[in-house]
Amino acid sequence: MARRAALAVSIALLASTALTACSTQAPESGSAGASGGRSDGRITLGFAQVGAESGWRTANTKSVQESAKKAGITLKFSDAQQKQENQIKAIRTFIQQKVDVIAFSPVVESGWDTVLREAKDAGIPVILTDRAVDTKDTSLYKTFLGSDFVKEGRSAGEWLTTAYAKENGPVNIVELQGTTGSAPANDRKAGFADVIKDDGKFKIIASQSGDFTRAKGKEVMQAFLKSHQDIDVLYAHNDDMALGAIQAIEAAGKKPGKDIKVISVDGIKDAFVAMTEGKINVVVECNPLLGDQLMELVKKVAAGEEVPPRVEVEEGVFTQDKAAEALPSRRY
Repeated sequence: MARRAALAVSIALLASTALTACSTQAPESGSAGASGGRSDGRITLGFAQVGAESGWRTANTKSVQESAKKAGITLKFSDAQQKQENQIKAIRTFIQQKVDVIAFSPVVESGWDTVLREAKDAGIPVILTDRAVDTKDTSLYKTFLGSDFVKEGRSAGEWLTTAYAKENGPVNIVELQGTTGSAPANDRKAGFADVIKDDGKFKIIASQSGDFTRAKGKEVMQAFLKSHQDIDVLYAHNDDMALGAIQAIEAAGKKPGKDIKVISVDGIKDAFVAMTEGKINVVVECNPLLGDQLMELVKKVAAGEEVPPRVEVEEGVFTQDKAAEALPSRRY
């Protein structure tokens, strides 16, 4: 009997040790608790990025990843490779994983209502970053964090009208648009057009998407140069397209920044280098370093706090005379 009692005590001790070991084991990274969050209390953020189409986007991704780590937020990251269907699939995966918050930068403006309603029905708040969506139901997302793209287009137009204020014209403009249907492409085009529309000397003689990439910007600019011999100004919706177009301009025997004035948007380091070389005349800044602001919003919406419907970032306009001074401090 004594032996049986001793054996029973030993078994009980072993079971107790095993249970203690299981209870102290660290949860898997990103695992969801019963309430949708992690069992260790960390917030889980599902982030669906557009892709890696430009230097701006790479900096934006890095900012989100670094800020999430610094804020102690578990990040589930998806690269959509510039395809809306990939983003929708990623968002549905985040819903299935019961993340606490979903954030994404939409590839295009339209076609999001169904998947956003699925997130709302699942009780998961959504934050839009960098790009907005076209929906009549603004309750499908909590807030938008990013730039005013119309204002950026207007700033580009205002620089142009000031630069050519004393000239009679005509001023022939070619436009490299961003991804067709995207918010920055639509808004930067609209803002620019609104500023120049009242002065008949400004004429947009060609406008085509360069898909925000350097290679496509070069390809489209080559086509512009073959079709038009009288181009005065290039307006590019982002720096990567402008830099690709500069290669095409130089290959055609012309001087970018002189023979063809170059206006661009974003503010990546390569564009500032091009400004110091006289190849880009002006860059309208679009700040990609949204990570810290995003994580603050994530914490607030996860806690059920009210947030503003729109949060903007601070940005500026840089001309050639400011480029050299600003270049050393560019973080992207």
